[in-house]
Amino acid sequence: MLARLVVLLLSLAGVSGLHAHVAMRPSLRGAASPSLPLAAPQLRHVAAARMTAEAIDPTAQSEAPIEPAARSAFQTFSDSFSNLFPLWTALVALLGLFRPATLSGIPTSAFTGLLGMLMLSMGITLTIDDFKRVLTRPGVMLTGFAGCYGFMPLLALGLSKAFGLTPALTAGMVLVGSINGGQASNLCTYIAKGDVALSVMMTTVTTLGAIFMTPLLCKLLLGTLVPVDATGVAVSTIQVVLLPIVLGMSLNAKFPKAVKKVEPFSPIVGVLSTILLVGSAVAQCSAPILAAGLKLQATAFLLHVVGGAVSYFGLKKFYPETTCRTVAIETSMKSSAFGFLLAKLHFGEFLVRVPSAVSVVWMAIVGSSLAVVFRALPAPKEE
Repeated sequence: MLARLVVLLLSLAGVSGLHAHVAMRPSLRGAASPSLPLAAPQLRHVAAARMTAEAIDPTAQSEAPIEPAARSAFQTFSDSFSNLFPLWTALVALLGLFRPATLSGIPTSAFTGLLGMLMLSMGITLTIDDFKRVLTRPGVMLTGFAGCYGFMPLLALGLSKAFGLTPALTAGMVLVGSINGGQASNLCTYIAKGDVALSVMMTTVTTLGAIFMTPLLCKLLLGTLVPVDATGVAVSTIQVVLLPIVLGMSLNAKFPKAVKKVEPFSPIVGVLSTILLVGSAVAQCSAPILAAGLKLQATAFLLHVVGGAVSYFGLKKFYPETTCRTVAIETSMKSSAFGFLLAKLHFGEFLVRVPSAVSVVWMAIVGSSLAVVFRALPAPKEE
């Protein structure tokens, strides 16, 4: 029995999972190795599991066989589909912008459900030990948290005023700057040869932090611009973010074998949920987006570009290259779909939700572009 437990634990440690986007669990050492196929880390961990089990019990190999090849074909499809998420995002965004009737019929309840599915897909890849691991890197975690909830909201407010946006559009931009990091950042970190484990934990921490930071920032920065239901924002954050994560972690703890079987489907569900969220947000605001002109587009574009650039170059003297890449992507990429939902539910003016609809497209484009640029730059294998 002990041998079976060791095999199960070590093999689970090798199963990957970039939240809703990449079926890859981050290594405890941190840096990812994108030059290897996604199945390679799993195969290494499986081999290690078998060797450990055999050392404890020579009969363990026959008692607890592990056959990852059985789902290799589906895993390959899942990985390929997930890796093309920027393309799917752009195509669905264009569809929502120029054919809004196709996607504008998604109700608010379904929008909330799609976000909940994204959070649940993240939750089933997490354990209590993952949160304990955060404590081993408090400095970089605090830096990322400060960038997400300190630098980005102020940058959004400054850019909005510099481009002369209306109060409603300014409120929408500040809301985008005040929400948590987006789950797509984990896939982009992998492509960029960044620290995937750190990316996962930073996204998780900022997501949980949104429960109190987003309503607080909205009240402090926007209370004089537009009416803000801070209590409603907090309640929605708990419902959409905290509960699905807790549920996913509970399922992972209680039914690890079942979760392991479901995990390969998680990236596909996550990508489909994400592109539907993007398309719906754009479709519901297609006319205001087109009418807002270049000012709003430039503001949203610069928010993500400047946020990533300042984070990367500002940390170069203090952290290794892979950490700088990770923090830059995490800071740049926001959960704009969640911002759209909050604007839709808790802000009286319709135009407040428009910046989130614009941001959700630029976030994906800028994030994937940062990943490609970083990937082309040399980086040490281990830091």
